[in-house]
Amino acid sequence: MTTNSELKTRRLAATPRGVGVMCDFHAQRAENASLWDVEGREYIDFAAGIAVLNTGHRHPRLVAAIQAQLAQFTHTAYQIVPYESVISLAERLNALVPISGPVKTAFFTTGAEALENAVKIARAHTGRPGVIAFGGGFHGRTLMTLAMTGKVAPYKLGFGPFPADVFHVPFPSALQGVSAADSLAALARLFKADIEPTRVAAIVIEPVQGEGGFNVAPTELMQGLRALCDAHGIVLIADEVQSGFARTGKLFSMQHHGVEPDLITLAKSLAGGMPLSAVAGRAHIMDAPAPGGLGGTYAGNPLAVASAHAVLDVIVEEKLCDRAAELGSRLVSRLLDAKESNKAIAEVRAQGSMVAIELCDPATGAPDAEAVKRVQAKAMEHGLLLLSCGMYGNVIRFLYPLTIPDALFERALNIIDDALKG
Repeated sequence: MTTNSELKTRRLAATPRGVGVMCDFHAQRAENASLWDVEGREYIDFAAGIAVLNTGHRHPRLVAAIQAQLAQFTHTAYQIVPYESVISLAERLNALVPISGPVKTAFFTTGAEALENAVKIARAHTGRPGVIAFGGGFHGRTLMTLAMTGKVAPYKLGFGPFPADVFHVPFPSALQGVSAADSLAALARLFKADIEPTRVAAIVIEPVQGEGGFNVAPTELMQGLRALCDAHGIVLIADEVQSGFARTGKLFSMQHHGVEPDLITLAKSLAGGMPLSAVAGRAHIMDAPAPGGLGGTYAGNPLAVASAHAVLDVIVEEKLCDRAAELGSRLVSRLLDAKESNKAIAEVRAQGSMVAIELCDPATGAPDAEAVKRVQAKAMEHGLLLLSCGMYGNVIRFLYPLTIPDALFERALNIIDDALKG
């Protein structure tokens, strides 16, 4: 039997240190919300491939869809020889995204590609260069998306210079004393000090920041952004790469606000573990790039598209939006109980099953990343995977599959309780 230690030695020799790896064990197989390493140990997966597995590992509907497509063809390059499944998936998403009027969708491979192309589309539509994003936001690891990402370490270290005409304003945070009004005022100052609104192509925002710490955008902010974009002809881009596909209790987080973006970027749980991303948006904006301006060799891969169709079916048939709200409520209740005794828990944040806790030093209020590491380590000892996030690495996010069995979820909650007791 190959051991985790042997694989770690080979991994360190064969792959660069720039690819950070959290776990010292290596996956052998997985099912729904559980995975097993090469030595046979089981783990409850509250990482879900970083929010990719809302429908769980190897959902039978997804496996069957991929197998059926595998028997047909695996690749033609859609822009060379197109196929019906992409057209029908675009039609489904056009009807589902929270954007009224005619909508069109383009497919890509990764979340970063979706954001890159959303900016291209916005620039082609407006003829303007400027992009405004938010501090703490994460939009990808390519140069343009790194410029939009509002966190330096570890993502931007040593990789500059970045594309110009990208600006950041603070994202609302009760702990940091930043309100929605403060964020909108910062935008007004930006328009006075750095770039006039007539040079701004797009404002890009995560409705719930992912890597930034699961900070939930207030409706007041979304309404203010929509009004600003309408007043100045700016494209509002909602980055729902992490928050989409039932995670927040609705299919898309923007539906909590009743505010329509112009473009929405999708990836992660769109295809349940297969590489697929998309940009959907108002048809007249999506049509701005000339033919050949959008695309990619693997964009709209047939196997991934088949899986995405199955994902949309599962979300409806298993009522995963309702399931996300129910599971999130149960987890939040346990975390609030833990907060009563663990004074390091400064805040519990949630929208549906997009749940996080922020840990700070009770005496000073300073972010406490070491406390997060201790909780992660104790949970890992008992077979539960937890991810950290946040500007200071002091936030724990909970990203269980929405299909997780009740008994396994309860077992995980008990492990979390124990880990938070110190």
